[in-house]
Amino acid sequence: MSSIDIFYQGEGVLDFEHIEVSSESTLGAVKKVIAEKHGIGGEILLFLEDGEQPLDEQIIVADICPGGNAKLHVHRCHEVAVSVNFAGQTVHHTFRPAKTVGAVKNWSAIHKFGMTEAEASEHRLQIVGTKDRPPPGTHIGALVTHPHCKIAFDLVPDERVNGADEGMA
Repeated sequence: MSSIDIFYQGEGVLDFEHIEVSSESTLGAVKKVIAEKHGIGGEILLFLEDGEQPLDEQIIVADICPGGNAKLHVHRCHEVAVSVNFAGQTVHHTFRPAKTVGAVKNWSAIHKFGMTEAEASEHRLQIVGTKDRPPPGTHIGALVTHPHCKIAFDLVPDERVNGADEGMA
């Protein structure tokens, strides 16, 4: 019996965590291990990263992990209401909690605010009212807790640190 590496984020799990499970395990068993490890109670759902539909608990882990590992998201929220502010405009959309911050940024910057890919690459999402700029690979569900399944971002220029001229004093 082989094992599969499961990397996951979720409600209350901001950094990616890891568990190793039997390839014969069901997703229901994986969900139970994660819920117990992090004290997540109630009805929770599993999603593949950037997945649109919750995964059926009867699925065998090996069936969704052809490469020997998977990135999952565990959450009680079925969806997250997201708003993004930029240049005096605000756009709204709901995403599944496994959607990455990078995907949300591209949706807002390119598809809603009309930026080119090059322009979008020079911007980041910042949580409204904070200085927090989650990395692009962060699942948006990791930033919210049930029952408050919503988050607001500002689309801001990416900070660049240019080298200082040491000869200047």
